[in-house]
Amino acid sequence: MNFGSDNWAGATPEVMASLARHNAGFAPGYGGDPLTASVGRRFAEVFDHEVGVYFTATGTGSNALSMAACARPGGLIFCSAQAHLRTDELGASEFFTQGMKLIPVPCRQGKIDAAGLAETLAAYPEGNRTGRPTVLSLTNATESGTLYSAEEIAGLARLAHDHGLFVHLDGARFGNAVAALGVSPAALSWRAGVDIMSFGGTKNGCWAAEAILVFNPEGLGDLNVLKSRAGHTFSKARFVAAQFEAYLADGNWLKTADHANGRARRLAEGIAAKARLAWPAEANEVFPILPKAAIARLKAAGAMFYSWPAENLEVSPDEEVLRLVTSWATTDAAVDEFLALL
Repeated sequence: MNFGSDNWAGATPEVMASLARHNAGFAPGYGGDPLTASVGRRFAEVFDHEVGVYFTATGTGSNALSMAACARPGGLIFCSAQAHLRTDELGASEFFTQGMKLIPVPCRQGKIDAAGLAETLAAYPEGNRTGRPTVLSLTNATESGTLYSAEEIAGLARLAHDHGLFVHLDGARFGNAVAALGVSPAALSWRAGVDIMSFGGTKNGCWAAEAILVFNPEGLGDLNVLKSRAGHTFSKARFVAAQFEAYLADGNWLKTADHANGRARRLAEGIAAKARLAWPAEANEVFPILPKAAIARLKAAGAMFYSWPAENLEVSPDEEVLRLVTSWATTDAAVDEFLALL
């Protein structure tokens, strides 16, 4: 009953087999190998667009270096109040952009809306002394497990572009969003106005594979230089490429994401019959409001999960909000045992 994080799951058999297969022999280092080149072409096929592909070691690295590529002196980064780059990355974006500020935009269940973004942007007009609006960063799936539709992203991107901002997408769980919404990767990215994105594989079945994807390089900094200065240039890049090769082959990344989403749906439906959900589960994260006595019983039986802030929710002193995360490795048996204990 491990619902602590999809980071806790291992890599899929396909990814591990690809790593073993490409371990034989020799290959040029630093991304000069044929496999890395072929994975770049594969990303172009998946997104139906020419795309710059830059491997990184972590999602935080992808986010921070994406911000560095967009950086301007005195720049401002607009993101949701819950955004990972604001709450979980220890100021990495500020550090790698040499001091750009993160400006939280009010969000509901993890999502920014156009009215909230417009109001926040209006507080930083041309010539203000706080900073220069530079980047809008969106997360899909969000930290609350909710989803932006292609139309919602497009509306926010239009508003951002009208104000001269780059649009970045944190796609640590992008596979879950694509699988849940049933639309193309292109529809949720460049076709909706995204300029640059952090594409995650580690949460969804890779061993350690993350990438920055650039759809619109105009005006962006040199990511190869930024990546090297930050220590994200892999000497044996073929092993990141090997993971992405297996991850993207035959739609594997969407199959693993769909499995995780399905287990979350099963979990959410079971919980809703017994207790309350803070909001509907749209991807692979479930946020129940449970009695503390039930939580203690679940923990005693070995269930793994984390608490979640109860902001703007009606929660009694005897209750707590939890975050339950499913993965490609979550089984129906684990879900059913959790529900039986509940």
